[in-house]
Amino acid sequence: MTEKKLRKYLIPNIFAMIGISCYILADTFFVSRAAGTDGITALNLALPIYGIMFAIGSMIGTGSATRYSLSRIMSRKDTNKFFFNSIFWTLLISLVFVMLGIFCPEFVLRLMGADERILSVGLSYIRIVLLFAPFFMLNYTFTAFTRNDGAPGTAMAATLSSSMFNIIFDYIFMFPMGMGITGAALATGVSPIVSMLVCMTHFLSEKNNIRFIKCLPSLRVLALSCSLGVVGFIGEISSAVTSMAFNFILLDIVGNIAVAAYGAVANVALVGIAIFNGISQGLQPMASEAEGAGDEDAKKHIQSNSLFIGIVISVLLTAALWIWAEQIVGVFNSEKSRKMSDLAVTGLRLYSIGFPLAAWNIVKSGFLSASGRAKESFTISVSRGIAAIVLFAFALSRIFGIYGVWLAFPAAELFTFILTFIYKKDRLNFSSESVTNNEK
Repeated sequence: MTEKKLRKYLIPNIFAMIGISCYILADTFFVSRAAGTDGITALNLALPIYGIMFAIGSMIGTGSATRYSLSRIMSRKDTNKFFFNSIFWTLLISLVFVMLGIFCPEFVLRLMGADERILSVGLSYIRIVLLFAPFFMLNYTFTAFTRNDGAPGTAMAATLSSSMFNIIFDYIFMFPMGMGITGAALATGVSPIVSMLVCMTHFLSEKNNIRFIKCLPSLRVLALSCSLGVVGFIGEISSAVTSMAFNFILLDIVGNIAVAAYGAVANVALVGIAIFNGISQGLQPMASEAEGAGDEDAKKHIQSNSLFIGIVISVLLTAALWIWAEQIVGVFNSEKSRKMSDLAVTGLRLYSIGFPLAAWNIVKSGFLSASGRAKESFTISVSRGIAAIVLFAFALSRIFGIYGVWLAFPAAELFTFILTFIYKKDRLNFSSESVTNNEK
């Protein structure tokens, strides 16, 4: 019964996360066809901007929705203030990105490491991305509140509809309409609007419990909400930090072609990471329920089954990437660049070595969070997502050059994997000491 219920939670989450990753893959594929390796380089230099917007939107939106749920459970009268507060502060903060898009998109792209050649390709792309910031960021509020108001199916449909729209209109805008990389940015910018419209079907339905009530915006409420959204913030900002670090290192070692190769590697790897995140998120409701009931057997069962599923998928994925690395890279190499192919094929194979360890770490972090061990979960997330991978990227690139950059991901995951066992050992020692003290 537990396995069947676990699958019920895991499968929708995995498919939703794959849907998100696939539209990013589609972006990379179509951009490579329209603008070649320079287009992929421009796209990859823009990814940290996405990461920053998504991180802020996730922290405010997910945290506010969590506060809303807790407030409803406690039957408080001011429950709906979290929805309005989330929308107000998200819109206000997003205006910073809009202003950058209007007045200095060139400065932003240069800050990410673009030279004159990449500027000529990517300027229109980054401008549109910045101008659509309010929708990218507000989408987290809409989907999180929809999910937490008892409509997870609608939230999943919103995510998948958004992804499908982006994939289809990427092609329409870029090729039949001849808009090139500008069309890719436009399709991506409109896609969160599609998601929000799907969520509106819940807000306008009889099952909706959320009311848009105007009230005074509160920094205190914002801070309370963000405190519960910090894990989502770390998850999103880590991709931005990692992309920026890798981009600057690769530009220094090889140049634009290496960033294009990394674009192919990172976007393919994103599918694997999305699957592991789907498992991590899917197990959390059952793990939290078992934690609340004090059912240790159920917790062990949930953890072991989730880890097993994640590792099996990761091993199969690693094997597939080693076998078909050249064919996969070829999909994103429209110019048939031999150098780009060599760099990306080697990168994909070395990078994928870390997948089994990443599966363990991500699933373990999700389980710890759901079991009330937020500090340990947070440390694992920061280690693998920011601290360890950036440290290893700089250190290993000095020793092994570009090979060290590719090996930074498995090295960081190995370091974090060891960290999870240190936590386990410390917890066991703490438990033993507690038992001894009690006996005394």
